[in-house]
Amino acid sequence: MSSPTEDATDAGRLLALGMRPKHLPARDAVYADLVRRYHEDDEFAELVKAFAEGLGMTVLAVTQQSGAVPVPREESPFELKIDEYAKRTALGNRGVDKMLHGLAHLAVAALAFPRPDDLANPAYVGYVAVAEVDAVVREACRVLEQRAVEAEENEDPLDTTPDLERAWRAYTRRPAAASTKDGRLAPDTTRAIIAKAVRFLADQGFLVFRNTDDGGSYRTTPRYQEQVREVAASAAFRELLDLGVISITGPSGSLTVTSEPGSGGADV
Repeated sequence: MSSPTEDATDAGRLLALGMRPKHLPARDAVYADLVRRYHEDDEFAELVKAFAEGLGMTVLAVTQQSGAVPVPREESPFELKIDEYAKRTALGNRGVDKMLHGLAHLAVAALAFPRPDDLANPAYVGYVAVAEVDAVVREACRVLEQRAVEAEENEDPLDTTPDLERAWRAYTRRPAAASTKDGRLAPDTTRAIIAKAVRFLADQGFLVFRNTDDGGSYRTTPRYQEQVREVAASAAFRELLDLGVISITGPSGSLTVTSEPGSGGADV
């Protein structure tokens, strides 16, 4: 029998391991034992949750595949503020870029897990690439612009996508890609914004880099799947999927950006 102090230490250790995003139970026997104990010992699981609560965090999941996934709530000392994110991703125009980065993260999540079954299946692995995400967002912007024009012609208010419609105009004003004098991708382009977003997700253990195809190709991790389950409850996530710009093209789950001929959309 372990003492209350030892139990508290183990609970804190499990959360600490979970906050090391690229560290997994498969690589650490102590971590694997703590995950196992979390599922076999209800009192220990409640202690871990209470410990997280005191730190202003919520435990999304604890599995051998994802490890512990504690996420900070608003005002938690562990919350990633936009200023810190800006430092890591070198945001330029912070107000506009913040909105565009948010849209990029939303599109990455929707493209990685476009179906409810994808989030429910622990064996599912999603794939995203920078060019694909940009195509999805631009097609969403095209649909929203078309709806805005139709609403104006019909003198109807456009209120079906309140979160997305605030972003599409800013996104479409940015070029998809442009090069600097030394041949690098210009930082104010939409693909550069998406590239920064996916690199950040990779640093957090949510994505794994595969190759440089299409501006950078990545696969999802179980940790990201747990995180997106939480995001999928948001209205903005549902709105993006409801636009119909992402569709399943085969039983393997391959994706395409839905577009009409001549609309500027692209297959991904």
